[in-house]
Amino acid sequence: MVISATLADVEEVEVVVAHHERATLRVGDVFLKIDADQTRTDVEVEAMTLAPIPTPEILWRKPPVLALAALPGTALGRLGEPSTASSAAWAAAGAAARMLHDAPLPPWPGRRLDELASRLDGECQWLITNGVLPADLVTRNRRVAEAALRPWAPVFTHGDLQIAHVFLDDDEITGVVDWSEAGQGDALYDLASLTLGHEEHLGDVVAGYGTDVDLDVIRAWWSLRSLLAIRWLVEHGFDPSAPGCEVDVLKSRM
Repeated sequence: MVISATLADVEEVEVVVAHHERATLRVGDVFLKIDADQTRTDVEVEAMTLAPIPTPEILWRKPPVLALAALPGTALGRLGEPSTASSAAWAAAGAAARMLHDAPLPPWPGRRLDELASRLDGECQWLITNGVLPADLVTRNRRVAEAALRPWAPVFTHGDLQIAHVFLDDDEITGVVDWSEAGQGDALYDLASLTLGHEEHLGDVVAGYGTDVDLDVIRAWWSLRSLLAIRWLVEHGFDPSAPGCEVDVLKSRM
């Protein structure tokens, strides 16, 4: 098998991300995604099949491992780091998001509004009760986040369209990775995920998206996504208080 021979010739394995739920390894030009929950992998595989934008080639799947070919180019950026990508690259990411959102809906449902609101209440209470964040910071961002908690027309969303998941080469999208959260959802959530911590590029993304959007709702999703993420990040060994990351996003709303 050619793939097995290729992997056998590689001398180094890079751990891209790892925690108790899943891990991603890079072995040469192959990414190995190991996930204990095969439902997430099922979603990822089907979403990449249905998506009208470039995605990694699926090389093989042998649960709990999914092997994907590496994408050419580099990521649009990283949360907490300045992006060196051009305005054209950010606009290309916005255009890709629009293409995805205009595609037929995937057959599985997304998150319900009432479930999202309940989870937000619980996370805010946890942040305050455990002294993770000042109460006024949580309360202010909880009020901002309310603008996102409104009915939306569902579209095909990536569900975790952070900049590290968007790859480009010469300002052209070469692929989007990590589709396990894909489903029916709010288009503005994807745009908020894409611009989280990089508000200076929101105009470029919206220009590429090509239609008017409610910027206040995007800002509300910044607050909501950050409030929901902090406990998970802390429990999985990540630092949401690192410069430019989720805590700084919340502080910027004050």
